[in-house]
Amino acid sequence: MASLTDNDIKHIAKLSRLDLSLSEVKKFKKQLSSVVDFVNQLSEVDTSKVEPTSQTTGLNNIWRNDEVSPGLREEEVFFSTDNQYAGYFKVKALLSERGEK
Repeated sequence: MASLTDNDIKHIAKLSRLDLSLSEVKKFKKQLSSVVDFVNQLSEVDTSKVEPTSQTTGLNNIWRNDEVSPGLREEEVFFSTDNQYAGYFKVKALLSERGEK
């Protein structure tokens, strides 16, 4: 079985903004280890005689009509973040005035 640690699971949970109990960490450690083991099995498959391909359908540029669908309410959009102000996401500055560093 894959050797994921409790800290690995806690790190993944933090990246996902999930607060996990100790029992959930143990549960997900077992589940994710099984997933990693399954994916590792794929590296053992001999694909030397398989031609590389980027897609298998042969379809190209399949268009569809634009359709308006209901969006999320503001409460749903900002549910999992504290980084918001007046209906906008707060992010670090990406641009600066000329000469500023």
